[in-house]
Amino acid sequence: MHNWLQDLPALIQVLVIDLVLAGDNAVVVGLVVANLPPVNRHRAVILGIGGAAAIRLALAAIALKLLGILGLTLAGGLLLLWVCWKTYRDLRGGAAHGPVGAPPTLLQAMLRIIVADVSMSLDNVLAVAGAAIGRPWVMALGLIISVLLMGTAAALIARILDRYRFLGWAGLGLILFVALKLIWEGSHQVIAALF
Repeated sequence: MHNWLQDLPALIQVLVIDLVLAGDNAVVVGLVVANLPPVNRHRAVILGIGGAAAIRLALAAIALKLLGILGLTLAGGLLLLWVCWKTYRDLRGGAAHGPVGAPPTLLQAMLRIIVADVSMSLDNVLAVAGAAIGRPWVMALGLIISVLLMGTAAALIARILDRYRFLGWAGLGLILFVALKLIWEGSHQVIAALF
Protein backbone atom coordinates (compact mmCIF):
# COMPACT_ATOMS: atom_id res chain seq x y z
CA MET A 1 0.00 0.00 0.00
CA HIS A 2 1.25 3.46 -0.96
CA ASN A 3 1.91 5.87 1.88
CA TRP A 4 0.57 9.28 0.83
CA LEU A 5 2.71 10.98 3.49
CA GLN A 6 5.77 10.22 1.35
CA ASP A 7 4.23 12.38 -1.40
CA LEU A 8 3.36 15.27 0.94
CA PRO A 9 6.57 17.25 0.23
CA ALA A 10 5.87 17.02 -3.53
CA LEU A 11 2.28 18.18 -2.98
CA ILE A 12 3.50 21.17 -0.95
CA GLN A 13 5.97 22.02 -3.72
CA VAL A 14 3.19 21.85 -6.33
CA LEU A 15 0.91 24.10 -4.27
CA VAL A 16 3.63 26.69 -3.67
CA ILE A 17 4.58 26.73 -7.36
CA ASP A 18 0.93 27.12 -8.35
CA LEU A 19 0.25 29.92 -5.90
CA VAL A 20 3.37 31.87 -6.84
CA LEU A 21 2.85 31.54 -10.59
CA ALA A 22 -0.96 31.94 -10.70
CA GLY A 23 -1.23 35.49 -9.32
CA ASP A 24 -1.24 37.13 -12.74
CA ASN A 25 -3.88 34.65 -13.92
CA ALA A 26 -6.19 35.76 -11.10
CA VAL A 27 -5.76 39.38 -12.22
CA VAL A 28 -6.79 38.46 -15.78
CA VAL A 29 -9.85 36.56 -14.60
CA GLY A 30 -10.82 39.40 -12.27
CA LEU A 31 -10.52 41.93 -15.09
CA VAL A 32 -12.60 39.81 -17.46
CA VAL A 33 -15.45 39.19 -15.03
CA ALA A 34 -15.47 42.75 -13.68
CA ASN A 35 -17.18 43.83 -16.91
CA LEU A 36 -19.93 41.23 -16.63
CA PRO A 37 -23.25 41.87 -14.96
CA PRO A 38 -22.95 40.75 -11.31
CA VAL A 39 -25.39 37.88 -11.86
CA ASN A 40 -23.03 36.24 -14.42
CA ARG A 41 -19.70 36.80 -12.64
CA HIS A 42 -19.77 33.72 -10.44
CA ARG A 43 -20.82 31.49 -13.34
CA ALA A 44 -18.10 32.90 -15.62
CA VAL A 45 -15.42 32.32 -12.98
CA ILE A 46 -16.55 28.76 -12.28
CA LEU A 47 -17.06 27.73 -15.90
CA GLY A 48 -14.03 29.59 -17.27
CA ILE A 49 -11.64 28.38 -14.61
CA GLY A 50 -13.15 24.89 -14.79
CA GLY A 51 -12.44 24.75 -18.52
CA ALA A 52 -8.97 26.16 -17.97
CA ALA A 53 -8.30 23.60 -15.22
CA ALA A 54 -9.28 20.73 -17.50
CA ILE A 55 -6.91 22.03 -20.17
CA ARG A 56 -4.16 22.54 -17.56
CA LEU A 57 -4.50 18.95 -16.38
CA ALA A 58 -4.31 17.70 -19.97
CA LEU A 59 -1.24 19.87 -20.63
CA ALA A 60 0.39 18.70 -17.41
CA ALA A 61 -0.08 15.10 -18.48
CA ILE A 62 1.96 15.78 -21.63
CA ALA A 63 4.18 18.53 -20.20
CA LEU A 64 7.52 17.04 -21.12
CA LYS A 65 6.49 16.74 -24.75
CA LEU A 66 5.34 20.39 -24.71
CA LEU A 67 8.93 21.49 -24.16
CA GLY A 68 9.76 20.36 -27.68
CA ILE A 69 7.03 22.33 -29.46
CA LEU A 70 8.70 25.21 -31.22
CA GLY A 71 6.74 28.47 -31.09
CA LEU A 72 4.40 27.51 -28.25
CA THR A 73 5.55 30.39 -26.04
CA LEU A 74 5.21 32.84 -28.94
CA ALA A 75 1.69 31.60 -29.69
CA GLY A 76 0.76 31.95 -26.00
CA GLY A 77 1.99 35.55 -26.01
CA LEU A 78 -0.01 36.37 -29.13
CA LEU A 79 -3.16 34.83 -27.62
CA LEU A 80 -2.62 36.85 -24.47
CA LEU A 81 -2.22 39.99 -26.59
CA TRP A 82 -5.71 39.27 -27.97
CA VAL A 83 -7.01 39.09 -24.39
CA CYS A 84 -5.31 42.45 -23.70
CA TRP A 85 -7.07 44.03 -26.67
CA LYS A 86 -10.48 42.74 -25.56
CA THR A 87 -9.85 43.86 -21.97
CA TYR A 88 -8.73 47.30 -23.18
CA ARG A 89 -11.97 47.66 -25.13
CA ASP A 90 -13.99 46.63 -22.06
CA LEU A 91 -12.13 49.09 -19.80
CA ARG A 92 -12.51 51.89 -22.32
CA GLY A 93 -16.22 51.07 -22.55
CA GLY A 94 -16.59 51.53 -18.80
CA ALA A 95 -15.19 55.06 -18.92
CA ALA A 96 -17.23 58.07 -17.86
CA HIS A 97 -18.17 58.99 -21.43
CA GLY A 98 -20.38 55.98 -21.91
CA PRO A 99 -19.91 52.46 -23.27
CA VAL A 100 -18.01 51.77 -26.46
CA GLY A 101 -19.77 48.43 -26.85
CA ALA A 102 -21.81 45.94 -24.93
CA PRO A 103 -20.13 44.13 -22.02
CA PRO A 104 -18.94 40.64 -22.86
CA THR A 105 -21.42 37.80 -22.78
CA LEU A 106 -20.95 34.89 -20.41
CA LEU A 107 -19.59 32.74 -23.25
CA GLN A 108 -17.16 35.46 -24.38
CA ALA A 109 -15.91 35.93 -20.81
CA MET A 110 -15.40 32.17 -20.40
CA LEU A 111 -13.45 31.99 -23.66
CA ARG A 112 -11.20 34.88 -22.60
CA ILE A 113 -10.56 33.27 -19.22
CA ILE A 114 -9.62 29.95 -20.84
CA VAL A 115 -7.40 31.53 -23.51
CA ALA A 116 -5.64 33.78 -20.99
CA ASP A 117 -5.13 31.01 -18.45
CA VAL A 118 -3.77 28.54 -20.98
CA SER A 119 -1.45 31.10 -22.58
CA MET A 120 -0.12 32.29 -19.20
CA SER A 121 0.07 28.88 -17.50
CA LEU A 122 2.66 27.04 -19.56
CA ASP A 123 5.42 27.85 -17.08
CA ASN A 124 3.12 26.82 -14.25
CA VAL A 125 2.20 23.49 -15.87
CA LEU A 126 5.83 22.61 -16.61
CA ALA A 127 6.99 23.52 -13.08
CA VAL A 128 4.18 21.50 -11.50
CA ALA A 129 4.85 18.50 -13.75
CA GLY A 130 8.53 18.65 -12.79
CA ALA A 131 7.74 18.74 -9.06
CA ALA A 132 5.23 15.89 -9.28
CA ILE A 133 7.16 13.46 -11.50
CA GLY A 134 5.80 9.96 -10.98
CA ARG A 135 2.93 11.19 -8.79
CA PRO A 136 -0.05 12.04 -11.01
CA TRP A 137 -2.42 12.39 -8.04
CA VAL A 138 -0.13 15.06 -6.54
CA MET A 139 -0.13 17.01 -9.79
CA ALA A 140 -3.91 16.78 -10.19
CA LEU A 141 -4.70 17.69 -6.57
CA GLY A 142 -2.23 20.57 -6.58
CA LEU A 143 -3.67 22.01 -9.79
CA ILE A 144 -7.26 21.65 -8.56
CA ILE A 145 -6.52 23.41 -5.25
CA SER A 146 -4.65 26.24 -6.95
CA VAL A 147 -7.44 26.73 -9.50
CA LEU A 148 -10.00 26.96 -6.68
CA LEU A 149 -7.84 29.54 -4.89
CA MET A 150 -7.39 31.46 -8.15
CA GLY A 151 -11.17 31.56 -8.63
CA THR A 152 -11.63 32.99 -5.16
CA ALA A 153 -8.91 35.59 -5.75
CA ALA A 154 -10.46 36.51 -9.13
CA ALA A 155 -13.87 37.09 -7.56
CA LEU A 156 -12.26 39.35 -4.94
CA ILE A 157 -10.34 41.25 -7.63
CA ALA A 158 -13.57 41.78 -9.62
CA ARG A 159 -15.26 43.29 -6.53
CA ILE A 160 -12.28 45.58 -5.93
CA LEU A 161 -12.36 46.68 -9.57
CA ASP A 162 -16.03 47.60 -9.16
CA ARG A 163 -15.05 50.13 -6.52
CA TYR A 164 -11.73 51.28 -7.97
CA ARG A 165 -12.01 51.13 -11.77
CA PHE A 166 -8.61 52.77 -12.27
CA LEU A 167 -6.97 49.58 -10.94
CA GLY A 168 -8.23 47.82 -14.06
CA TRP A 169 -5.72 49.81 -16.10
CA ALA A 170 -2.89 48.67 -13.81
CA GLY A 171 -4.06 45.08 -14.23
CA LEU A 172 -4.16 45.52 -18.00
CA GLY A 173 -0.58 46.80 -17.84
CA LEU A 174 0.45 43.63 -16.00
CA ILE A 175 -1.25 41.41 -18.59
CA LEU A 176 0.34 43.36 -21.45
CA PHE A 177 3.76 42.99 -19.80
CA VAL A 178 3.30 39.20 -19.52
CA ALA A 179 2.10 38.99 -23.15
CA LEU A 180 5.08 40.97 -24.44
CA LYS A 181 7.46 38.89 -22.31
CA LEU A 182 6.05 35.66 -23.79
CA ILE A 183 6.28 37.08 -27.32
CA TRP A 184 9.88 38.19 -26.71
CA GLU A 185 10.97 34.84 -25.28
CA GLY A 186 9.04 32.85 -27.88
CA SER A 187 10.51 34.88 -30.75
CA HIS A 188 14.03 34.24 -29.49
CA GLN A 189 13.31 30.50 -29.21
CA VAL A 190 12.02 30.39 -32.80
CA ILE A 191 14.92 32.47 -34.15
CA ALA A 192 17.49 30.37 -32.28
CA ALA A 193 15.97 27.17 -33.67
CA LEU A 194 15.90 28.46 -37.23
CA PHE A 195 19.41 29.92 -37.35
